[in-house]
Amino acid sequence: MEVIIQSDAQYASVVAARLISQLLREKPNAVIGFPSGQTPVPLYQELVRKYREGHIDFSRATTFNLDEFVGVPADHPASYHSFMHQHLFDHINIPKKNTHIPDGMAADIPEYCKRYEAEIEKAGGIDLQILGIGTEGHIGFNEPTSSLSSGMRTKTLTPRTRRDFAAQFGSEDRVPRYILTLGLGNVMKARTCVLLAFGKRKAHAVARTVEGPLTAMMPASVLQMHPIAKVFLDPQAASLLQNTSYYQWVYEGKPEWQKF
Repeated sequence: MEVIIQSDAQYASVVAARLISQLLREKPNAVIGFPSGQTPVPLYQELVRKYREGHIDFSRATTFNLDEFVGVPADHPASYHSFMHQHLFDHINIPKKNTHIPDGMAADIPEYCKRYEAEIEKAGGIDLQILGIGTEGHIGFNEPTSSLSSGMRTKTLTPRTRRDFAAQFGSEDRVPRYILTLGLGNVMKARTCVLLAFGKRKAHAVARTVEGPLTAMMPASVLQMHPIAKVFLDPQAASLLQNTSYYQWVYEGKPEWQKF
């Protein structure tokens, strides 16, 4: 696991965007996995900026999103469909047919999950999976106790997670109880994983993910087993790590061929 600590969330997102740009230069038809939530918004803003300035091309890329609320239609303002179009897809040149977001209104969810996983395999698998992390350590919506080899399925949101979404839905009792999410096993199949975490609220989860034991109680800790996992942090999110100086020394001394 490579830990990359930058001066703030904005610059960490700029550096992460360089990694996506490099991938698309080397493989224009790359498959990218995207998350929703507030953490990746600075990254999406940077990708839009790079597209508008002619530095990045999404015309042959394919994307798969991690999750969507069950029972929430795509046109609902709090849906992840709406979120992705508002923050990214409506502002870049990716063909709509190349974007995939789980359907929270699917009539047969188990069968739909199989089809979504099959679409990822048909596309060649995910080259680069972007991830956020919840305060309880979830990635996607694989809440604590999720199987570390889980596939796509529905999960029950914890009370704390539902409180986090209260503002978006108008009140906590309007937040759906269930979410459709790719599993930890799906995430681990991606060729590269990039985790973004910013702010003091994420510090405990980051420390346990990077330096704690591998455990289903901290789902993101499964990334310790991934061959290429890069963790982008600001100083606040990194504040509880024990080996900060080492991570910074490693990043600053990267050989030229490893830089992006």
